[in-house]
Amino acid sequence: MKKNIAIIMGGYSSEYKISLKSGNVVYNTLDKEKYNAYRIHIFKDKWVFVNDMEEEFLIDKNNFSVLVNETTITFDCVFNAIHGSPGEDGFMQAYFELLNLPQTSCSMYQAALTFNKRDLLATLKPYGIKTAESYPLNLGDVVDEDAIIAKVGLPCFVKANKAGSSFGISKVYKKEDLQAAIDNSFKEDNEIIIEQFLDGVEVSVGVISYKGETLVLPITEIISENDFFDYEAKYEGKSQEITPARISEDYATKVRTEAKKIYEILGMKGFSRSEFIAKNNEPYLLEVNTVPGLTKESILPQQAAEAGISLQDLFSNAIEEALKN
Repeated sequence: MKKNIAIIMGGYSSEYKISLKSGNVVYNTLDKEKYNAYRIHIFKDKWVFVNDMEEEFLIDKNNFSVLVNETTITFDCVFNAIHGSPGEDGFMQAYFELLNLPQTSCSMYQAALTFNKRDLLATLKPYGIKTAESYPLNLGDVVDEDAIIAKVGLPCFVKANKAGSSFGISKVYKKEDLQAAIDNSFKEDNEIIIEQFLDGVEVSVGVISYKGETLVLPITEIISENDFFDYEAKYEGKSQEITPARISEDYATKVRTEAKKIYEILGMKGFSRSEFIAKNNEPYLLEVNTVPGLTKESILPQQAAEAGISLQDLFSNAIEEALKN
């Protein structure tokens, strides 16, 4: 008997458009012989099932069911394609855990931790994971520009602490531009992180639970046409993403080792994509994404293809792993 799969997409953050693209790729790719797929749009003002005629049916939040033409549809598993809040920060994970409904991403705690860049880096530091020097700032704090520059130097990156797809991020070269960058980041989040600029090769590596094992995917080298790997570079073709990365086997081994170590330290499941930058031939962690992009331009699907895993297999495996767990 075919399983009913709810593909949740949208979300409450600036990433909702990317999430809708990811969710539709999953919907169009899932094996229709094995699964009945349902597109579920999650927005602040509505949770709805959207059918192929773009008709909307309200989700009953009490049990995550939907009434369609007098028939109540329930779900066997949720495929999480929401980037940002509430799909990547732990809220949807907690909701589904309370309902005892399997879902494809990591658990509530791991999602909340990885979504908070400051807390993630602090948690991993005792395990020897290398990170750039950073300076935390909360909305309302006094901005001591001299202290910030003394800690992280120039140029530096100013980032929203809890945001993705490079929303709320700026590269700052001059002291007089620092406040504007801080203001920009506070548009996305009330916490920010200001990081030292590391001048090296940037790489991204996916780690997934695949057929009961932790699998590290081929590494992608990122070369942005812009000043850094920003929204345009990620989603509008302003970058080269080369898989496998053109890096030495020694450095590739270090990246694979660190990515798998992070996945296992955090007790992850489902998808993850970790970003690193090289300094003195050592990988420095930038961030970990637990609901990475699944569009045709996205990095994780590129890596899966290089590993010989089709999109259909990638998505089916995520569902089967969730059902098994």
